Amino acid sequence: MRAALQGNVMLKSDFEVIGSKEYGASYSAVSLAKELGLDKIIYSKPSEDWVKCSLAMIAGRLVWQGSKLALSNCTNISSIWEICGIKGEIDVNSNCYDVMDKLFARQDKIQKSLAEKHLEDGCLVLYDITSSYLEGEYEDSEIVAYGYNRDKKRGHKQIVISLLCNKEGCPVAVEVFEGNTKDESTVLHIIETVQNKYNITNLVFVGDRGMITTVQNEKIDHNTVKIISALKHSGTKGLLDDGIVQMSFFDEKSIVEVIEGEMRCCLCKNPLMAAKETATRKALLEKTANELDKIVKSTRKNENSKEVRIGKVINKYKMGKFVKLIGSGNDVQWSFDEEKIADEEQLDGCYVVYTDVSQEDMDAQEVVKNYKSLIKVENAFRNLKTAQLEIRPIYHKTDDRIKCHVFICMLAYYLMWHMNKRLQPLYESDGQGQNRKYTFKHILEILKTIRSNTVSIESQIATVISTPDEEQQRILSLLNVVV
Repeated sequence: MRAALQGNVMLKSDFEVIGSKEYGASYSAVSLAKELGLDKIIYSKPSEDWVKCSLAMIAGRLVWQGSKLALSNCTNISSIWEICGIKGEIDVNSNCYDVMDKLFARQDKIQKSLAEKHLEDGCLVLYDITSSYLEGEYEDSEIVAYGYNRDKKRGHKQIVISLLCNKEGCPVAVEVFEGNTKDESTVLHIIETVQNKYNITNLVFVGDRGMITTVQNEKIDHNTVKIISALKHSGTKGLLDDGIVQMSFFDEKSIVEVIEGEMRCCLCKNPLMAAKETATRKALLEKTANELDKIVKSTRKNENSKEVRIGKVINKYKMGKFVKLIGSGNDVQWSFDEEKIADEEQLDGCYVVYTDVSQEDMDAQEVVKNYKSLIKVENAFRNLKTAQLEIRPIYHKTDDRIKCHVFICMLAYYLMWHMNKRLQPLYESDGQGQNRKYTFKHILEILKTIRSNTVSIESQIATVISTPDEEQQRILSLLNVVV
């Protein structure tokens, strides 16, 4: 540059890029974290190295995923550690594992600060749980266990993960339970946590269908905690059998409200869901019929009687309530109960959302809308588990490290949620379907091409950040990040 200003010619051999690594995505994530005050939420003295390392692991989960070891070895391809203020060689034990222990010890205080920032007394909270399976031996673990696997990965032990979000879907708190924990058994604990730890005395708790049982409902103080949930299929059928509601109440265009005791029941019907449920049942019935016909027609000797083999098929496809058996042992025939199938089909797409929130505070439309807001938690789980943050495979073997790993992933999603909120104008101006250009993952890839280049100029070494192009600058402007 000095030679150019003096009018001298600079030869290509005098100017050489001797190194280049990712800068833009990591810088954007870390800058946003600091703007949101996440570093100060982690600890009041953000200048401490362990806080800087915590930010590197949180932003690194968002930008790079992978193991902590891989993150510690990425200094030759990414500037993330330097951006966070950690220079020199990175050691996975001191910069990651030891830091995780300090971060985990602060989890309750960090989540309390997030609750103070994003929740207020009388607010609505969204709550759901999922599971994540593990591989390997965990004999000393108190949380890794066999349970209902939501990923359909049989034969794998797992952990159960709960997530609490505010009305907009911003994550506030995450907790890890034993792998055999049932959904409903966590509800009272979470409500107690919100009220006692986060000082939210009055709240509206939104949980998935069947999450709040009759026993739990009786233990909830409904003077301070209102609920929004939905009935399971059996509950909806019970209302019909008791004559409290009629099939004609379920309408595709309007919500019919029925008062049952202390609860308001909002009756809805979704035609798309109805078609899907009908098609799914039809497919399962066809598979059941094909296998049952093979068993009945078989003349091959088998150590199990035909009746036993038919029972296994029925359990496999969960269509037992529609199957009628005549005879026993090897002399058995079967048929479908067409009347039951027709009755079941009538209920396809029908669901009942219930609440004890007063009509003055929330009308039926709002009740159903708020229940449907649970899709925001489902979206969080999708990003935590597969789409972006890849919570598994979980490489840690101690329970505290497993819990901290999940906590780091939640904080990374916290950053992602805020980034997506700021990027909303970009998404709204984007195309639809196959014409859609921007996804969060693609935006990170665009930002990754902003590089930190090590340049040799006349034997002097300098670091030069590549200039953002028009598209990159638009993204950075929306994120309120200046490179």
